[in-house]
Amino acid sequence: MQQRPLGRTGRLVSAIGLGTWQLGADWGAVDENDALAVLAASADAGVTLFDTADVYGDGRSEKLIGRFLAERPDHGITVATKMGRRVDQLRENYTEEAFRGWTERSRENLGVETLDLVQLHCPPTEVIAADDLFDALDRLVEDGLIGAYGVSVETCEQALAAIARPGVTNVQIIVNPFRLKPLDEVLPAAAAAEVAIFARVPLASGLLSGKYTTATTFASDDHRSYNRHGEAFDRGETFSGVDFEAGIAAASELATTLPDGVSLPAASLAWIAAQPGVTSVIPGARTPQQAEANAAAGALLEPGSFDLDSFDAAVHAVYDRHLREAIHPLW
Repeated sequence: MQQRPLGRTGRLVSAIGLGTWQLGADWGAVDENDALAVLAASADAGVTLFDTADVYGDGRSEKLIGRFLAERPDHGITVATKMGRRVDQLRENYTEEAFRGWTERSRENLGVETLDLVQLHCPPTEVIAADDLFDALDRLVEDGLIGAYGVSVETCEQALAAIARPGVTNVQIIVNPFRLKPLDEVLPAAAAAEVAIFARVPLASGLLSGKYTTATTFASDDHRSYNRHGEAFDRGETFSGVDFEAGIAAASELATTLPDGVSLPAASLAWIAAQPGVTSVIPGARTPQQAEANAAAGALLEPGSFDLDSFDAAVHAVYDRHLREAIHPLW
């Protein structure tokens, strides 16, 4: 597994990380033993970045990670958590006092004195523009409560604003074969500023798994059922904002371009990780088998193992034909 610099922190993180939203909520139930097995399978496969948030299962994801890592004192894993979604998304709800309260809760959940990395969790644009809030984050670093901070964003405009902040370590943004807009400006700007990019929703909420058909259904407590049109949170978080049936057609066409032995999800993860400026891709997993398969996609980055250039051409062709008009102007 390739290990890459986490911005200017001096830490290294794996090219394929693990997103742990699935271990908290909103994807159907995952019991504790299965969740811990996912963490173990990822760590054993060389994954050294776990991404979580204080709202995933109301802290369940953080607590499970803390429990797992406590049993592996020499784990070498960076935990990136997020804060800010526990309140209504208004500028006035983002304060240094709130930051300290959220940070304390995550420290307790994870069982650590200092949080490795804390990201503002898709905050309003007004928050990213607020100098005083980034001064407050700097004070949390100075006080030893957090090691570094970053921002998870919805739009490329927000990403560019965050990258311009001198203290920002990373920006987390949706990048996948169905969301190409960040390749235009965001990734080059991040690389120039030595800001890490975490690519989230890399398989477009499973559309790029190659397993879905137009008849596929999801549990009522799965955001792929209740948030397809942005009913609960930003629509771009579910299927990357792609219409489900259009996404099925695009994924099917993309899969036909692959050689035998290379799956669509593996190719997608490797393609994202190969983009200049991307530090780590953070797919989720509900089972150890999914976690192992995700991590194994890192092997496709090795020279001669997969024709990334040919797949890149296919990605752009399918995107231009099926998705660009509807997706590119947004986010």
